[in-house]
Amino acid sequence: MSLEYSITYNTKNTYENLVHSAYWQFLIIPATNDNQELVEIKFENSLGTNNEFSINGYGFETIRISPKKEFNEIEFKAHFQLLKKDVNPFDFEITSTMEADYNKLNSLEFKVDHHQFLKDTHFTTLPQSNQAIFSFDATKSIFENLQDLNKFTHEHLYFKIDVTDVKTTLKDIITNKHGVCQDFSHLFCAIARANKIPARYVSGYLDQGNGYFGDSQMHAWTEAYIPTTGWVGFDPTNNLLVGNNHIKVCHGKDYQDCSPLKGVVYTEGQNRTQYSVAVNSQQQ
Repeated sequence: MSLEYSITYNTKNTYENLVHSAYWQFLIIPATNDNQELVEIKFENSLGTNNEFSINGYGFETIRISPKKEFNEIEFKAHFQLLKKDVNPFDFEITSTMEADYNKLNSLEFKVDHHQFLKDTHFTTLPQSNQAIFSFDATKSIFENLQDLNKFTHEHLYFKIDVTDVKTTLKDIITNKHGVCQDFSHLFCAIARANKIPARYVSGYLDQGNGYFGDSQMHAWTEAYIPTTGWVGFDPTNNLLVGNNHIKVCHGKDYQDCSPLKGVVYTEGQNRTQYSVAVNSQQQ
């Protein structure tokens, strides 16, 4: 059985003075992978500027826009249709022993293969005073420890908008104990990596019809690598494993790799941005 999803993404930028030139890169296209298939994409802007598609360093598709005329306002509209398999997030088998898995984490080969998602970044560095905020229990499997970490992160932070922004570091997040999905995800990744588990930040869409917490535009969660099992998705904002309601766009080391919109705008004065995202699903 498959689920059909329809996603509508709109953003409108208004500028006090004329914009002489601008460049934007959108990272908002749902990925095609083993669990989901993109079947339709529509992307347009109010100035009629051509879209340029490219692939970023992690293999995900981006849309680039660079208007050739001056403007005070521009609106972007995107519509995506995709099919997603009905998958049980617990439907995987751990074929090795606990001892073998922990030994694997310490092997040089494993560290080299996964170094990109084992190293700290600006947003996933634990303060020195919080290095022992959560430690794995060696009597439990890696998967059980990751489930515990998912729960810990969910309970340690309180979901609250407008108290952090894209520049907030873990020091403030841990101290104030408030944040949004990107903050939950950064904390999970930092702790997982501190315990030798490769972890990556994931950006995408969330069908919030089931009462889940999530950003009003795009959601963030994590994927952690378990030896002999592979990448498993965890959503610490909602304390659950990633399932049918999560629609992946991309992954990276942290938010900076996965920002849905990057750009440079040449103008003076104030500007205002409005976003809206709608996710709808139906059984096929």
